[in-house]
Amino acid sequence: MAAIGFVVALACLILQTSGVLAEIRSGSDFLSPELRRQQADETRNPGFFWVEQGRELFTRKPAGEGQACIGCHAQPQQSLRSAATRYPQIDAAAGRLLNLEGRIEQCRVERQGQPAFGYETPELLSLTAYLASLSRGLPMQVRTDGPAQPFYEAGKAFFERRQGQLNLSCQQCHDGLVGQKLRGDTISHGAGTGYPAYRLEWNDVGSLHRRLRACSLGVRATQFEAGGPEYLALELYLASRATGLPVETPAMRR
Repeated sequence: MAAIGFVVALACLILQTSGVLAEIRSGSDFLSPELRRQQADETRNPGFFWVEQGRELFTRKPAGEGQACIGCHAQPQQSLRSAATRYPQIDAAAGRLLNLEGRIEQCRVERQGQPAFGYETPELLSLTAYLASLSRGLPMQVRTDGPAQPFYEAGKAFFERRQGQLNLSCQQCHDGLVGQKLRGDTISHGAGTGYPAYRLEWNDVGSLHRRLRACSLGVRATQFEAGGPEYLALELYLASRATGLPVETPAMRR
């Protein structure tokens, strides 16, 4: 019955409007005033527990011969201050697209000689939240030209393509229905500038790819692997749409 209700609600919204909003706005703009205040307050935003855990992991020496992250990245508040604003980005050596989680995993395996944490593990979420928080308030500025262009185009095609049993595209909701209510929540532009984010429905911090998988499930489409090429390309496209918007990690979302 819940699935039927979702379909009916979404169908009604699509019939109500076909307009497209040109200005991309942060997801925080669609929160209640109280949630915005809580998000801005480090003592009340639960996401900062993950930031603190990530800060501790950053300074912890791993097992074996590897050194701690801070051994290479001294004074991260300065040296990594704007790093998150440029992800996803192309890894020049490998020629592949990496998001911030992917870069952390690459460093852990190749530089520290440790097994990868894995998507949605507390360790990877915490480190990602910490590193992204160092860019909090700075504008997104990913590159989509040169070697990144094919990935950008793939992400754009994903965003515009109708998918799943409901035959809906990301664009229909996150352009055409922005500001409308769906099952008690307000539809936003889908900017990923606050992830990893603390979502009330999860009662937990989760990655952007966890949210994308939930969207795929919502329209009864294929859920791709977190960290896989499909969602990485979509993440790049969403980050490009969000150019100029500030990083808000750890954001709060409903």
